Amino acid sequence: MSHHSLSPFSGEQIVQVANPDPFARPVLRSPVLHTPVWVIVLAQAARLLWRLARFTARHPVADLITAALAAAWWFTGWPGPLTVAVLLTAGSLGWRLAWPVSWTRLVAVPARGRWRRWVYARRWVSVMTVARLAVVSRSRLLVPVLGPVAATAWTDRLLVRLVAGQSPDHFAARTENLAHGLGAVTCRVRAAVPGHVVIELVRRDALAAVIPALPVPGHADPGAAAVGRREDGQPWTIRLHGTHVLVAGSTGAGKASLLWGIIRAILPALADGTATILGADPKGMELAYGRALFDRFGRYESSPEQITAMLEDAVTGMQNRAAKLAGHRRDHKPAAQHPFVLVVIDEVAFLTAYQPDRKLRERTLAALATLTTQGRAVGHCVVAAVQDPRKDVLTIRNLFPDRIAMRLDEPEQVDMVLGDGTRDRGALADRISPDPLTGAGIAYVRLADDPDPVRVRAAWVSDADITAMCRLYAPPLVKAVPAVGAGEAAA
Repeated sequence: MSHHSLSPFSGEQIVQVANPDPFARPVLRSPVLHTPVWVIVLAQAARLLWRLARFTARHPVADLITAALAAAWWFTGWPGPLTVAVLLTAGSLGWRLAWPVSWTRLVAVPARGRWRRWVYARRWVSVMTVARLAVVSRSRLLVPVLGPVAATAWTDRLLVRLVAGQSPDHFAARTENLAHGLGAVTCRVRAAVPGHVVIELVRRDALAAVIPALPVPGHADPGAAAVGRREDGQPWTIRLHGTHVLVAGSTGAGKASLLWGIIRAILPALADGTATILGADPKGMELAYGRALFDRFGRYESSPEQITAMLEDAVTGMQNRAAKLAGHRRDHKPAAQHPFVLVVIDEVAFLTAYQPDRKLRERTLAALATLTTQGRAVGHCVVAAVQDPRKDVLTIRNLFPDRIAMRLDEPEQVDMVLGDGTRDRGALADRISPDPLTGAGIAYVRLADDPDPVRVRAAWVSDADITAMCRLYAPPLVKAVPAVGAGEAAA
């Protein structure tokens, strides 16, 4: 067969590379099959129609607006689209002023989410590659897929589909890379449905400024006591009824202000008799400033002996209540007959570890263990603050389902308080600033039903706020002076 008789695209001509050396080893290449142009055009047109149909189905509002603008242009020329744009703008503004909640939910939030997704998509592949989260398999670069973005004024939550074989731990180990690469202040990784992960990016710190004391609520809810703000701008509420709370933080972290914030949140319940409060103040400083509230609505003790006696009395009252409710009720509801009992302990380590009297220390520890293991079902809650969270200091640390880590001294202490692996998931309590203006009250919360830590800041309850609380809810009692009659005055 002659060379000129071969087709320009024959397999023989493409497979074997021509070589003038007759003794050289033949070099073979894979044959190249050329797709006809009309097939390429048809495939691209079908792909374009499919994407257009999907976009139209997913964006009905944009479709209606585009159709209205096109119809206005067709029938009236340029004044038509201008009129439609003015009417839409005026309608949106009126909607926002009249019904801001629905406007935010249906317009602002979706628009902000799409805008933020576009911003992240521009740098997504490069960030994934540099952070070593993109995987090379069979000479192909496999990149995690960026999904919808839920954006607020402070935080963005990115839903990401993992590459097959990846786990959330791969992203948790690259939080600093993701934060810097995506332009966020901090980054945390949260588990989602299988095969997906949620990246939480904090763009603006909602907790940078000191939060003043929250107003006293009109109705107290021990199941959701508002004490501050979360980093997404939402109120931070603490569940007191049905659980126990451990607050760990070094000196000056803001533990006392948090304790007073909890007391402030349940003041209406104390006033109407559906709650009582017991205060244990070994230092005789933090809770003593508002002692009038404890004397009015419960009990206050500062000496170790009296604190131990108060805790043992609380155990006795708890067991008596359990005996009365046994067989009649499975859960406790605060009422005047059986009020919710809040036990506030400022420095629990002094009572459980540093108390020189061994027998008194054992009695205190036994009373606390009994309250934390049996008190939840009958309306008793223990809120304890500690500086040193080590196990040998507080052996009953695991009996507190809800834990709050304020500023800590060492990275290892974060996992001691919140559980193993929580620091890797973003609970950087050891990095909270010691400056009172920027760091006091900042904390990370781990709830019993959610293993992921949440960054929060407690409102600052000042001495003036405590004084006002005592003056309003526990005014000093003034003895009545008997009236003097006219005859007595004359005498």
